[in-house]
Amino acid sequence: MEHENEPVPGLPAHLPPGERILWQGAPDWKVLARTAFHTRLVAGYFAVLTVVALADGLRADGGVTGCLVGVAATAGVGIIGVGLLHLLAWGTARSTLYTLTNRRIVLRIGIALPKCINLPLSQVGSIDIATRADGSGDLPLAITGAQRLGYAALWPHARPWKIATPQPMLRAVPNAADIATLIARTCLAANPAGHIAPVAAPAQTAPAYGEVAAA
Repeated sequence: MEHENEPVPGLPAHLPPGERILWQGAPDWKVLARTAFHTRLVAGYFAVLTVVALADGLRADGGVTGCLVGVAATAGVGIIGVGLLHLLAWGTARSTLYTLTNRRIVLRIGIALPKCINLPLSQVGSIDIATRADGSGDLPLAITGAQRLGYAALWPHARPWKIATPQPMLRAVPNAADIATLIARTCLAANPAGHIAPVAAPAQTAPAYGEVAAA
């Protein structure tokens, strides 16, 4: 087991005196497959290629057998590709554990090269949320101060397209609105000058990000 030596699941060391775990969670691997690895888009792409292969085969002189071989090959490659993406999403979710304490947020991420990223609550400038119809969602964290986090090192636990200033993101989290509220209140306790903004609750397939809390 790659994480069997952890003194506390999801953490690189025992908690210091006064620190306590408030929540731990992981991505829903099926949601992660759809949203981070775009399995539906890839499946649709290969479905179109399969239809094109069928149409080309019927127009060609290779006969029914040749047509079926081409269609089967295209469909087979698509099935293998989508299956591998699902496997990668499952492995990513299995190796990920998000932890919220009263002092920090810790992201234990990575399949081949596991790493723990510690984010003190005092450095969390704002928290956004993007929810979906099933209640899952993504929670990007805007970090204040000097940036030392690379987009490639964070992905897929990074807000899309924020490459110059990467934002760590708790991705495909079940019950995202409740978790966002908990994180917002915890950050507010660490940053008394902050404020909590209302959470918009439209159920969307491709949600927009809305602010939950700011320091």
